[in-house]
Amino acid sequence: MLRSRSGERLVAAEDYFVGPAIDITRMTVLRPGELLTAIRIPATWAGAQFYFEKVRDRQVWDFPLVNVASAMKAEGGMSGTITAVRIAVGAVAATPLRLTAVEAAVAGKPRTEETADQAGRLAVDGAQPLRYNGYKIPLMRNLVKRAIRGQAAATT
Repeated sequence: MLRSRSGERLVAAEDYFVGPAIDITRMTVLRPGELLTAIRIPATWAGAQFYFEKVRDRQVWDFPLVNVASAMKAEGGMSGTITAVRIAVGAVAATPLRLTAVEAAVAGKPRTEETADQAGRLAVDGAQPLRYNGYKIPLMRNLVKRAIRGQAAATT
């Protein structure tokens, strides 16, 4: 939900970020004077497991090297068959990327190490990193695997 003095407008999550192909001067669809005031998650995702992980050089307020966010439902508990999944990665392109091919590949499969490995491989299939960003490929692959497994990073 976006709000300004002139009112409110609802923007779908996939439309919020804009890349340089749309407008090189902006990162989002926010207009001058607008604020993001709410994020609505559809009720169909009630009971889902949500996962987020960010890899960065330093602690606190550092930009991510790569991050992943996911929502997952599984039949028979969270170790059962994946019935619904949404997964997106950030800091690997001009805008966050939803991994629809990964979502389709893991739907209906058991939440196992084999499924996580398949998801990780598919997530980076065809990736073409910039000259000094090749390190992001294994980071992204492993973060996607962790999201499928639902394992949080150990904190130190």
